[in-house]
Amino acid sequence: MSGPWAGKWALVTGASAGIGVALARELAAGGTNLVLTARRKERLEKLAQELSSAHKIRVEVFAADLAQTDAPQQVFAYTLAKNITIDLLINNAGFGAYGALATVETQRLLDMVQVNCGAVMHLTRLYLPQMLKQRRGDVLIVASTASFQAVPFISTYAATKAFDLLFAEGLAEEVKPQGVRVCALCPGSTESEFNEVAGQSGVAASRKNRETAEKVARVGLRALAAGKSYVISGVGNYLGAHSQRLVPRRVVARIAGKMFRPPAGDPA
Repeated sequence: MSGPWAGKWALVTGASAGIGVALARELAAGGTNLVLTARRKERLEKLAQELSSAHKIRVEVFAADLAQTDAPQQVFAYTLAKNITIDLLINNAGFGAYGALATVETQRLLDMVQVNCGAVMHLTRLYLPQMLKQRRGDVLIVASTASFQAVPFISTYAATKAFDLLFAEGLAEEVKPQGVRVCALCPGSTESEFNEVAGQSGVAASRKNRETAEKVARVGLRALAAGKSYVISGVGNYLGAHSQRLVPRRVVARIAGKMFRPPAGDPA
């Protein structure tokens, strides 16, 4: 197969599970060479072996924890040392934490802001100058349908994803004249480890109308290639995200709070 990034290099963060794995597989099938990064090196190495064997591409692995403030610089230094020019940066790594703010561990909340916002901005800032210099390059930022509203009980997560969406949209307009494309991918509930990691697996709202990670990955890459600044995966998710604009913000937050409120007896 041949895709828009065939023969080029893509960096995928959070590439050990869920949408990250699906993005890596989709790109590999299109002939894209990959740099995969996440915390779990064993998973990355297994995926790298699978993709390089199946698609005859080059795959590099670099384990990093993006909750550490120096991790983006370490990833960047690794690609420089390997003399790899990144033409496609995919800021996919991210996680949530479910529960009332006062009950969630403080460090987990701070790590979430760092991974979902700080690392996204830092990696983009590191790789963008070369893209601007060569007047080509692409950045895909995985946001969420939660980007469009306040969501009680995952309030910090929703706020970080709002940052990702606005950052992507603003940057897309900023760098478009120099030939660089930026797109925010906004999935809704997706079949992945996300809800389990967030402690949200028992919440009915998190299980409704789940899309596959493969479908979400295809939607994001196609939107980026088409020059869109954001895309919402799924018709139902699109209608839900935009219909809330017709309702007062306080009412939207109240409805979301009812959907995400912990079940009776749940310590969250």
